[in-house]
Amino acid sequence: MNLKGMESIVSQLRAQRADLVNQIGHIDAALIVLGKVNGTHAQVAVRTISAAGRRRIAAAQRARWAKVGGKAATPKRTMSASSRRKIAAAQRRRWAKFRKVVKK
Repeated sequence: MNLKGMESIVSQLRAQRADLVNQIGHIDAALIVLGKVNGTHAQVAVRTISAAGRRRIAAAQRARWAKVGGKAATPKRTMSASSRRKIAAAQRRRWAKFRKVVKK
């Protein structure tokens, strides 16, 4: 297939697309007019929930929160000053060893 054949196909597809967009515009206009003929506007139905349904959902959510929040919080673990010094010294030794290897 040559380039001119491809260009003609693309132009035909674009023309068809323009025609379809025009037709959709006409259909939308017709729907708007038909909605006004009844004295109502074409609207999307709003889904509502009953009060009993809201109560059931709220009770279920409260139960979920109670299950999650009912657990006792674990106390924060603390470390003694001497342990922190030991860890810091060990870390300094590790970095010194790393720097010694990198310099070589």
